[in-house]
Amino acid sequence: MLDHVGLTVSDFARSRAFYEAALAVLGVFVVMEVTEEMTGGHGAHLGFGVPDNPFFWIGTGKAPGSGVHVAFAASGTAAVDAFYQAAIAAGGRDNGAPGLRPHYHPGYYGAFVLDPDGNNIEAVFHGAAQ
Repeated sequence: MLDHVGLTVSDFARSRAFYEAALAVLGVFVVMEVTEEMTGGHGAHLGFGVPDNPFFWIGTGKAPGSGVHVAFAASGTAAVDAFYQAAIAAGGRDNGAPGLRPHYHPGYYGAFVLDPDGNNIEAVFHGAAQ
């Protein structure tokens, strides 16, 4: 079971703005900030999640080598749609518009957006289409 996941980003401010906008509609917010000084020179980091549980992190460091796929659980199809719209408006690039993906399983409803570094960020609802 995963506890948290982190991505290195090339432009911390741009990525912060993207993730704040894209994840807010899913109820995921910045809940922890760690400065470069706090890490003793090992980068600045933002923890997104819910109170007392930062489970998705972005941070400075070496430039990303290849894209990563991260999927966030959504409460319904409307939340997936809202994520997609917010992420595109925040500078994300389409990588799969909201819709059913029955080849994964019946009721799989997801949307995919590439973040500013090309990582594949998804919102998914596992249930009957609403």
